[in-house]
Amino acid sequence: MAPKDLHSLLRTLRVWAPETTELRPFDPDRAPPTPLPLFTEWLADAAAAGQPEPHTMSLATTDADGRADVRIVMLHGADGDGWSFASHSTSRKGRALAARPYAALAFYWPVLGRQVRVRGTVTAAPSEESQADLHARSTGALAAALTGRQSAELASAEELRQASRAAWERAREHPEEPSPTWTLYRLRADAVEFFQGDPERRHVRLEYRRTEFGWSKGLLWP
Repeated sequence: MAPKDLHSLLRTLRVWAPETTELRPFDPDRAPPTPLPLFTEWLADAAAAGQPEPHTMSLATTDADGRADVRIVMLHGADGDGWSFASHSTSRKGRALAARPYAALAFYWPVLGRQVRVRGTVTAAPSEESQADLHARSTGALAAALTGRQSAELASAEELRQASRAAWERAREHPEEPSPTWTLYRLRADAVEFFQGDPERRHVRLEYRRTEFGWSKGLLWP
């Protein structure tokens, strides 16, 4: 596609078309004092409204040289200890988090015109907890973890097929087999922002900020 065609295509696309998006009212004065209950409510709202894969999120990191990177990962949980996700410690994101243990998450639920942004420090869970997280997932998840070598250069698609086939066999025969580099990470939020789109572009942005006395709340200009 030529750049001119790309620009023409972009001009035909809409954001929050009324036939696919419901922009609900959001009163920040009625928001709870801490962010987790509101996040849980919004995630449930997105799932109930038919948002595909509402538990997926963008994860942004920076490496040892300060170069930014972003990818889509799956939320494994959220509680008083933070928002959790998993990966191999030897992967590109694992190496970045080892060098700079600070990250940002972004959830986008266009069916409701909502976003949630989370920023904070990241820690790795103990190995026993990481392996328990892995083995609570599907056989396919274990097979993918046992395939390993995430982010390493791949010589050919056939090499991947052979490694994956062997990993699937191991996962089926040994469902408790560990994947030593598989790591559960937790992001302890310093700030959590809730964004609700508005048809008049008077979008509501409510940001929770962690302080030494607990959470504070404030509005941001859209």
